[in-house]
Amino acid sequence: MRLAILLAATVGLTSAATAGPVSFAEGWKEQKLSLFSSNDYTFGQNLSLVSDGAVSIAWTRLGRADWGASGASWRWTVDQSVPATNLALKGGDDRNISVYFVFVAQEAAPGLEGANIRSLLGNDKVRIIQYAWGGSHPRGQVMPSPYGPSGQGVTIALRPAGTGTYDERVDLVADYARAFGGERGALVGLAVSGDSDDTNSVIRAAIGNLNLQ
Repeated sequence: MRLAILLAATVGLTSAATAGPVSFAEGWKEQKLSLFSSNDYTFGQNLSLVSDGAVSIAWTRLGRADWGASGASWRWTVDQSVPATNLALKGGDDRNISVYFVFVAQEAAPGLEGANIRSLLGNDKVRIIQYAWGGSHPRGQVMPSPYGPSGQGVTIALRPAGTGTYDERVDLVADYARAFGGERGALVGLAVSGDSDDTNSVIRAAIGNLNLQ
């Protein structure tokens, strides 16, 4: 799925989130990637999803108070898992749940606050880090996204395919430097996805306690 392109497009389309803790109760919307199937999301204290041979994303915009976030933490749970896949393989990269952090170059962020999808698709100032629970890659492995313009997005493996509940903490500054080089841009958007369409499997997962630091 062309998640990187669609995630870049979400930057100008959502309402502001609060600084620090990120609410899943409001401001989130689903972006379908198919006319005929999508994930089922439940928004509230946590964001839960069921994906049955489908893929879609839920996304929100961040306000200016969060643009300078340098780290993030969250707790996520998987009760039913896709099989292990190759997260670097286009069309074969199913994963249980992913959290996306959407950045725009600092100098460009103010001018893109009201940007629409067309003006952001393929924007060379957009960068996306996807932290993924899936595959069988070593923790921390950085892989170029197989979707979207080259150099725009990366996947960072955190957990292999399987079930359980885990707390995560990531260093956005360090990971941005590893993935793209240089200083990270303004953090202007977040997204969560489940992807089970390639393996025609079922995911039951949730994420909560998402905080930006």
